[in-house]
Amino acid sequence: MNVESENSKDTLIEALQHQLANTEKKYRDLKARFDARTAEFDQECALRDNTAEALRMAEVIVDQSPVILFSRLAGDDPKLVYVSENIRQWGYTAEAFLNAEIHFKDIVVPDDSERIAEEIGGYAESDVEEYTQSYRIETASGDYRWVEDRTSVVRDENGVKTHNQGILVDITERKIAEEKIRKSEEKFRRIVETAAEGFLLMDENLVITDVNDAYCHLTGYAREELIGITPLDLATEAFRNYMASNRDSILATEVRELEGIVLAKDGHQVPILIHGSTLRDDQDNVIGNMAFVTDMTEHKKALALAGEVQKSLLPQDKPRVQGLDIAGRNVSCDEIGGDYFDFLWRQDSKKGPFGVVVGDISGHGVDSALLMTTARAFLRMRASQPGSISEIITAMNQHLAQDVLDTGRFMTLFYLNIDPQNKRLDWVRAGHDPALIYDPNADTFEELKGSGVALGVNEGFSYTENHREGLENGQIIAVGTDGIWEALNGNNEMFGKKRLRQIIRSHADAAAADILDAVYNELNAFTLGQKSEDDITLVIVKIDGFD
Repeated sequence: MNVESENSKDTLIEALQHQLANTEKKYRDLKARFDARTAEFDQECALRDNTAEALRMAEVIVDQSPVILFSRLAGDDPKLVYVSENIRQWGYTAEAFLNAEIHFKDIVVPDDSERIAEEIGGYAESDVEEYTQSYRIETASGDYRWVEDRTSVVRDENGVKTHNQGILVDITERKIAEEKIRKSEEKFRRIVETAAEGFLLMDENLVITDVNDAYCHLTGYAREELIGITPLDLATEAFRNYMASNRDSILATEVRELEGIVLAKDGHQVPILIHGSTLRDDQDNVIGNMAFVTDMTEHKKALALAGEVQKSLLPQDKPRVQGLDIAGRNVSCDEIGGDYFDFLWRQDSKKGPFGVVVGDISGHGVDSALLMTTARAFLRMRASQPGSISEIITAMNQHLAQDVLDTGRFMTLFYLNIDPQNKRLDWVRAGHDPALIYDPNADTFEELKGSGVALGVNEGFSYTENHREGLENGQIIAVGTDGIWEALNGNNEMFGKKRLRQIIRSHADAAAADILDAVYNELNAFTLGQKSEDDITLVIVKIDGFD
């Protein structure tokens, strides 16, 4: 009986030990899943913080802009769903409109309401995609302001109108000028002399015949010093060259808007926004030109700050990777842009693989910069997780498509992995121009091609990797954006890929940074006098020091 009792006791202990082991295993599994989810949560928080910062910067820029943004539902109930906070310049709050305490039609001057309604009805009946209206609104203080309403239609994937969105630009000063210029010179002078913006009256050859006090204050010159010269006599060399190259096309438009930089009398540079127009007599003959000039110093400071924030997201230091000489540069055509490049590798190891990423958001400016920031944050987050570069780009595409599919925006991207130890290249091409690899020994160029649509176009697209082996010392890899080869000179001639290849060939013995400098120097010389219409990004990697 004692033996049986002892056996039963041993069996029970063994069962309890087995149960304990299973419980410990479940605990470890649960803890591992918990740790993994915690890590994912931390990454999501980081992405959220980056996105929130980008949105905050956008709000700052919009808030300091005189242009008011809006969006309203399409259809019979045109409810306002968004209006930018800077509508307070008219004495109203965005909340008052969004909470329906005030309707936009309530601030339209009654004399303009019927006309505006008829125009909108006509646009809707004609099913136009974009339209522009001019009308007056009454501010909270009782003032009337002329606005230019530039509205565009937003449709869903089925082509159904969902929203009307656009911008409201205060054009009161322009309207006043157009109205008052037909009156006597004395009355006209009193109006322009009290304007906050600078004013220029010029003859048909752009020789200044009169200016207001604001323009004198802006430039630091007395009226007597300005009359008889042209505005270009005060322009910086770059602005003067641009105007010289494009004068005919600019003056060919009746109403024109452009930016430039002038030198004040004390030598400091003043960024300006010019709204100019051609003056004609009743026989439609050109009798002169006029322009309002706005000091953009503070506006440019705000954009410059945003540009500094954006540039701080780009690689700041030269990567040190055994066997590779690396250099990269981004130059935006505006203060902020939509091009992007990055280097991804384990910085605690001088050996590969080393990742080079070059991307190009469609368009440029604030919206492209914000999308680039979001894309960068997600790419870095996803690249830090396990997976091949094709899996990384596929996940990035799914993420971007959810944000931009209905906006028409997209991003081209080239992701290149360089493995110095195995002398191998792996890459994914997402709608981007192929990278170039130049072999100076054979004097041949090879394009790193591969299929793949731009990111954000097709959410379900799966990207594939491409491979190349046999890297050798002296070979040069160039990954850039189309702002390089599509740059135009004064004769409307493209820079072209042929010139880019020739620069790389002729500087093949130089370091990567020197090759990069040579490309940008040649590009600047080629486009002299032309304002760049696109961002320009280039990464050069030279194979140097392979065993």
